[in-house]
Amino acid sequence: MKLPALLAAGVAALSLTACATAQAEGAMTQADSVTGQAGSADLKAFPAATAGQTRHVINLPAQSDEDALKVELILGKTQTVDCNRQFFGGRLETRTAEGWGYDYYVLPALGNAASTLMGCPPGSEREAFVTTQEQPLIRYNSRLPVVVYTPSDVEVRYRVWRAGETQTVR
Repeated sequence: MKLPALLAAGVAALSLTACATAQAEGAMTQADSVTGQAGSADLKAFPAATAGQTRHVINLPAQSDEDALKVELILGKTQTVDCNRQFFGGRLETRTAEGWGYDYYVLPALGNAASTLMGCPPGSEREAFVTTQEQPLIRYNSRLPVVVYTPSDVEVRYRVWRAGETQTVR
């Protein structure tokens, strides 16, 4: 087998394919927003949101092979942008619920906005969802909610990724 074919097979084994869109299932903006199956009773292990924060909750539906799935967390807000690539700073922290051992995620603050500096033609302004640079992939687990704390003006979206078929290199 030629080297390009071997490389393509290896890349195919590592690639992920999207199986759900963030906008269709994961956009949440309200305090204690809940999607999916489980309800607020599942939240007793997690702390309440502090002043100026919102607690976003994602309840994932049960799947047959959850080990082959990952959840991508996408944090940001809608802004007026031009033709430049825009993004926010900010680091998502993983914390553990005391006494329970469950992980949850905290964005303490949304960092400053940054963008490329291309000259844009007049009229290129539009509304767009501007995200943080970091968009972590976390374990898919339908038995526990995904809990994310953000500043009140930040929106949480997510996307579910499915691993492709395993490939053999020959």
